[in-house]
Amino acid sequence: MREDGEKRRLQQAEGLSEGRSRMCDYSLHSIKSRPAEIGDKLTTRNFGTGTRGFSASEDVSVVVCVRPGTELSFAEEVTFSATGLVGWWHKVISHKTAIFRQINKEKIAAHHDALEFPDGRIVLLTFLLEGQQATVLQLPAEPKTVGEAEAQRRATYVG
Repeated sequence: MREDGEKRRLQQAEGLSEGRSRMCDYSLHSIKSRPAEIGDKLTTRNFGTGTRGFSASEDVSVVVCVRPGTELSFAEEVTFSATGLVGWWHKVISHKTAIFRQINKEKIAAHHDALEFPDGRIVLLTFLLEGQQATVLQLPAEPKTVGEAEAQRRATYVG
């Protein structure tokens, strides 16, 4: 009985209760999606919803949702738009690895999906230019406590 209560608290912290599933950034909630798996080949893509995310290699119309703490390796140095707008000046990060994070979780209508690079720089995923290839190297460990689950909890869409 006690284990059921702890499991329920873990599910709530992970955003899995009440029929919810781990979803991608708030503006991708209406796109077909699946969770990331180790070895996935991902491509940055504009899904026409006001944000960019990762598409699946087997179907570019499917968003691949990445959990906070997931480690990624890019095929090349990462290029992003410093303003988030296409056509403006671009920056290159001279790193090919990143850890997926979520920022601004307390803000409902804000982009949350971000990448943290080895130099500590954090860039919103939606600012990455389209067509960049990444591979999922490692998923975060499954949480064993409510605190660990809360740290991995994705920002939820309210709407």
